[in-house]
Amino acid sequence: MFKNLTIGQHYPVESPVHNLDPRVKIIITLAFLVSLFLIDSFSTYLIVVVFLTAAITISKVPVKFVIKGLRPILMIIIITFVINLLMTPGRIIFQAGFIKITEEGLKQAGFMAIRLTLLIMGTSLLTLTTSPIILTDGIESLLKPFKRFGLPAHELAMMMTIALRFIPTLMEETEKIMKAQKSRGADFESGNIMSRAKNLVPLLVPLFISAFRRADELAMAMEARCYRGGENRTRMRQLKISKGDYAATFIFIVYFAVVIALKIW
Repeated sequence: MFKNLTIGQHYPVESPVHNLDPRVKIIITLAFLVSLFLIDSFSTYLIVVVFLTAAITISKVPVKFVIKGLRPILMIIIITFVINLLMTPGRIIFQAGFIKITEEGLKQAGFMAIRLTLLIMGTSLLTLTTSPIILTDGIESLLKPFKRFGLPAHELAMMMTIALRFIPTLMEETEKIMKAQKSRGADFESGNIMSRAKNLVPLLVPLFISAFRRADELAMAMEARCYRGGENRTRMRQLKISKGDYAATFIFIVYFAVVIALKIW
């Protein structure tokens, strides 16, 4: 299951989306997430699906690869759907004993399931089309105005990107440890909650040791290269806004304006 996680991974390929300025992609992604919470009709979600599908196609990232990233959170989507379906009051359209399904609950459950799916796919596209180094530069550049208030922009951007980058690495490590422990007779799936919690100890201990070891190795590598933070550091690639960035921004503004117009009407 963990190998299907796409958030934090980078898919290296030449495409117009890959060549966009990371600052533009970050702002567009944040605005895209905001647009998802403004939608209140299924017809508007269809426009979002078309927009996101077009972005994935232009990025040359296989659609199957993006959809594969939904598998680890499929259970969360199902649980969210069921909770909204059964807990939302309204006009009852089906009842069996204490189970009541309302028209409003069905609509709300569908909204939440679609919203979570599009949210994960949208954020995955950002990391899939942006390398960790370029993503760090983009976050640092956006946070730079806050340095006058004492915010350590470079260090914060570095920590955020490293944490994001190590998500798939730690998931792969977790899967390896689970397989190793299962081969030794460990059982992570049977028993009550307390027994399952105890069975997780052989998994969590080596996982934390591995995480600390990787963190120590990374710290030693950065220290060996005389890393001293972001002061007076130069970059091999300077961030510059190009015509493609203006075009992408214009297209997104049109999309966002359509979403707002449909919500008002």
